Amino acid sequence: MRLLLISLALLFLAACASETEEDLEATELEFYQQAQGSLRSSNFDEGVRRLQLLEARFPFGRYAEQAQLEIIYAYYKSNQAESARAAADRFIRLHPQHPNVDYAYYLRGMASFDEDQNFLAQFLPLDLSTRDPGAARESFNDFSLLISRFPNSQYAPDAQKRLIYLRNLLARAEINVARYYIYRGAYIAAANRGRYVFENYQETPSVPEALAVMVEAYQLLDMKALADEALLVLTSNYPAYSALDKNGKLKRSASVKSNERSWISRLTFGLMG
Repeated sequence: MRLLLISLALLFLAACASETEEDLEATELEFYQQAQGSLRSSNFDEGVRRLQLLEARFPFGRYAEQAQLEIIYAYYKSNQAESARAAADRFIRLHPQHPNVDYAYYLRGMASFDEDQNFLAQFLPLDLSTRDPGAARESFNDFSLLISRFPNSQYAPDAQKRLIYLRNLLARAEINVARYYIYRGAYIAAANRGRYVFENYQETPSVPEALAVMVEAYQLLDMKALADEALLVLTSNYPAYSALDKNGKLKRSASVKSNERSWISRLTFGLMG
């Protein structure tokens, strides 16, 4: 057994040595072709390693800039969002005038965009607006920057479509927070969230609900003038809104905090029940 372990160790060291010698003797073109082969076969971790070696050995070579750009893609495809964003930031900082720098902006936005699309989200009807919108907000900012700086980029049309989705998602996230504030009795905070959506997310499906939140919060605060003003805007622009009754009054939502809490709610500190 002892001899067997020694033999295996020697074989492993010999393999590593031969691989190192092979890497040292490889030309820049061979490095690049090997990295391309890894990317084509979806072996993205190996692709990252090959591209890093290429840049380290030939920092001023013909394929150095291309390797820096493709390593963003490799990180993105291997679900390493933070590394992809860092690589994109580095490329943008080093090569702001590169003809393909718009691709770096696009991949940075895509890395954040896909960060919330986890395995469960592909099979379960999860509402992403109930989760932390930090990655969605980063993606929105990246795509907005891409469109403003490169309006004629080939990636601009896709980025524009994703911006619409992200805008709606961020608006819904704000409404979810506002509803939670109403449930917790923080009516001023709820009204402010509703106003924020109304002022900053126009033309999204969440606008009428933002107005409804404002009406409800102001009513609970006994601020009749502000409640009536928000209700007038709601009934004038969204008369078919589902939370309005036949008399144009707002139905009280189920998110209003009850004075009586169940034993489950008390036991879980409000997380359940």
